[in-house]
Amino acid sequence: MGAKGLKAVLVNTEGKSPDAVADPEAFQKAAKTLARAIQKNSFTGQTLPELGTAGLVSAMNSLGAFPSFNATQGVFTGWEKISGETMAEVIRKRGGKNKHRGCSQCIIQCSNEYVDDKGDYMNASLEYETIWSMGGMTGIDDLDTIARLDFLCDDIGLDTMNTGIAMAVAMDAGYKSFGDARAAIDMLEEIAAGTEMGVILGNGPAAVGRHFSHHRIPAVKGQGIAAYDPRGMQGNGVTYATSTMGADHTAGNLIGQYLGKQLDPLSAEGQVEASRSAQIAMAALDCTGLCMLAASALNSPDAAEAMVSLLSAKTGTSLGKDVMTEMGKRMLKTEREFNRRAGITREDDRLPRFFREEPLPPHNRVFLEEDEDLDHVYNF
Repeated sequence: MGAKGLKAVLVNTEGKSPDAVADPEAFQKAAKTLARAIQKNSFTGQTLPELGTAGLVSAMNSLGAFPSFNATQGVFTGWEKISGETMAEVIRKRGGKNKHRGCSQCIIQCSNEYVDDKGDYMNASLEYETIWSMGGMTGIDDLDTIARLDFLCDDIGLDTMNTGIAMAVAMDAGYKSFGDARAAIDMLEEIAAGTEMGVILGNGPAAVGRHFSHHRIPAVKGQGIAAYDPRGMQGNGVTYATSTMGADHTAGNLIGQYLGKQLDPLSAEGQVEASRSAQIAMAALDCTGLCMLAASALNSPDAAEAMVSLLSAKTGTSLGKDVMTEMGKRMLKTEREFNRRAGITREDDRLPRFFREEPLPPHNRVFLEEDEDLDHVYNF
């Protein structure tokens, strides 16, 4: 849209109204049950309100799966300086806002308003993925610089994740040095100015890698990875490779199973099945409009049952317990068919070779899943 000069989208609020809830009383009852489950869940009820998604910085470094310096390290040496705990303390000291409502009516309030040392607004919200992409991937361990880079991305109209990875690839290729805050800011300004290098950077990590003939491009189907290295979280690698959208963590993130020790993140065993189930669940969730963070509470049987009751009350249909699974499968098959018609084949369902060939410290593992196993992810 930016390339086409689109400046705004206008929405007519006098247009079509949503369909009425078929059973308002049952809907409200189920909604209250789901809300209670979200507030009782330790992640959605405690961690997110206190630290936001940035609370994952320490967790991912503890797993050794925080891709840093363009995915050449699994632990960032300066992670404590940019952790959620540090960010929350800085915000409190400076008079910013923690537990800020980023989405209308949200009961989690995982957003924040980050301010500078004078108490002036810098940006909202400073999220985990941005702290990683503008911090760990580029070697920058200063929250104020990361907040500035986040603000510039918002101002220019850039995705912080792909932009941070693009800068990291450029640094890895020798264009700039890791940890150089001024260079990172200058690269964003080049994108805004539309210079020759700015256009390359603005087109994302794959374009930068091609320009420098650099082999280490952390992207699938043109989309940069998220803040979970597939060598330290094997199932996330399966999701990155096979997701219809490219390397998308929101398509099936297994972090909860790894932190909960239900699944070994460094083993190939069980990863394909776990990724498949997660992708189906997330595709269904996306159809409902429920936030993926709030969905953490759906692990509770009461919350899962309430979700089905919500859909039943909304539509006026008695839906079975498998409705979410069926909906997710139907959506993924539709997306898969779209990709097939667009010329995307199973050969595109692969991670870049360096993930298989370059061990990631500190565990010194490579991505283990075989291509034929990846080809079976969508067998349902």
